[in-house]
Amino acid sequence: MKKIILLIYIFSFLFYSCDLSKYKLVKEYDLSTTFEKSNGKETATYDEVIDFYTELDDAFSSVSLEEFGKTDSGEPLHLVIFNPDSEFDPENFPHEKQVLLINNGIHPGESDGIDATMLLFRDLAQDSIAIPENTIIATIPIYNIGGALNRNSTSRTNQNGPEAYGFRGNARNYDLNRDFIKADTRNTKAFYEIFHYLNPDVFIDNHVSNGADYQYTLTHLLTQHNKLNGELGKYIHQEFMPALEDSLAKKDWPITPYVNVFNESPLDGFSQFKDSPRYSTGYTALFNTMGMMLETHMLKPYAQRVKGTYQFMLTTIGIIDKNSAKIIGARASTNDYFTNTHEYYLNYKVDSSQTSTLQFKGFQDTIIKSEVTGLDRLKYNRDQPYTKDITYYNYFKPSDTVSVPKAYIIPQGWWPVVDLLKLNHIEMNALEKDTLMEVEAYRIKNYKTRNQVYEGHYPHFNTEVETYKDSVPFRKGDLIVSTKQEGIRYLLETLEPIAEDSFFNWNFFDSVLQQKEHFSPYVFEDQALQLIEKDSLLKKEFDSIKKADKKFRKDGYSQLDWIYKHSENYEKAHLRYPIFRMLN
Repeated sequence: MKKIILLIYIFSFLFYSCDLSKYKLVKEYDLSTTFEKSNGKETATYDEVIDFYTELDDAFSSVSLEEFGKTDSGEPLHLVIFNPDSEFDPENFPHEKQVLLINNGIHPGESDGIDATMLLFRDLAQDSIAIPENTIIATIPIYNIGGALNRNSTSRTNQNGPEAYGFRGNARNYDLNRDFIKADTRNTKAFYEIFHYLNPDVFIDNHVSNGADYQYTLTHLLTQHNKLNGELGKYIHQEFMPALEDSLAKKDWPITPYVNVFNESPLDGFSQFKDSPRYSTGYTALFNTMGMMLETHMLKPYAQRVKGTYQFMLTTIGIIDKNSAKIIGARASTNDYFTNTHEYYLNYKVDSSQTSTLQFKGFQDTIIKSEVTGLDRLKYNRDQPYTKDITYYNYFKPSDTVSVPKAYIIPQGWWPVVDLLKLNHIEMNALEKDTLMEVEAYRIKNYKTRNQVYEGHYPHFNTEVETYKDSVPFRKGDLIVSTKQEGIRYLLETLEPIAEDSFFNWNFFDSVLQQKEHFSPYVFEDQALQLIEKDSLLKKEFDSIKKADKKFRKDGYSQLDWIYKHSENYEKAHLRYPIFRMLN
């Protein structure tokens, strides 16, 4: 009897002395993953991933699983948050704590991040790795759910495992990493909801590369520092990147910038990838979130890639946690800079006058004859590794500059644009009455259009505009959008038509490119004669063009059309960009 009492006493002591606060239920959970059970050969299915995080949520008070919106697949987007303080409402997060958002499965065939993040969150919840003191960590377990459900073993032709994986296109066959501005998919709209709910300071998007062969398992694609700009741009380039590379090298996980070449030799040098706003890290930069993509090397074994992804995330967390105050301060400073700037730079291109040198670990490449085509082909020789200095073009400069207006005025009829602005938490006010306003307007002077479809669009590029002042009648309910707000970069990059990923270039305003009213030549002849007889300056310009342009001189319709377009009969809406700039 004494032995039984003693055993009860010992059990009670052990039970009450253990820290059980992190556990929600006293229950056995199998938190091993598909990746582990398969010895690193398989990736979890969508259902296995969600079941895993559901169990993690059930088992630990430090983990929360939530649903947001609907994706094109019909399934909701999930968000998992790890916070040892068990607080999961961002409004109640301490101001001194930063938020890291990790995105996985935007291309579900590139599944490394899906499995690595499951391991990371489990290890954090179980206290088997160091818990960050100043960072709350969140993840979207699988962003492209439709692609994850479209499972196969063949679509990633050049990839070394896993045995089966998802497809790049989503449920409507969109590449989600080209959709962050145009937002054709429900996935993107649900991402907007999560992103602005969390307002993350740092963002990671996990990928697997395509392209050249080299010794590295890990490559990084950081938000382009010149484009990110301000204190945040300086920090990511001058402090974070060196710290990341040094830390991973000490762990025997060397990392290099993303090798931005495909059928060429890396020895010739390469440029940093420019993450324009259509991409995830380009989009997050518009809200001054420090972004990075990890690109593991497609030809390395799957287990090695997943372990490398884990180490990349763990190392990143360690660096940003030590520098949380600096990152939060740099982000605030960059926000202030853009909110108060009078000029904004657009359309960045490589600045070849500034370069860096990489000590690059590659494989010797040669050109040999293809046994398939009989033509020259590139071949890497893995038995001939090298470490050589190569030129890295990681400085960019803007091609265009625009003045920042006091506000934009958006007629309410352009509701698709207004809806996207609202989803991105852009503040706006409706006019309370009909108002005639002096504004600055754009006329589309020139543009080019892709000949082939690209992600459901025929996007424009090389757009040019003419600027002019005009008196425009606006209606009650039209919207005034001030640029004095944190979303200023998003506004400028989407509403300035010359911007690479503007709403104009993504075809939101194509209806203004088509003339709606025309003339019949036999009717307009008499009016055209009256117009040039009444206006001597118009006639002088008309005669000058006829004299100088033989083709114009022999084309009667073109001559009438020229006069028509210089008359009051010509519709103002044609080629007039329908969003206006308020300067005062």
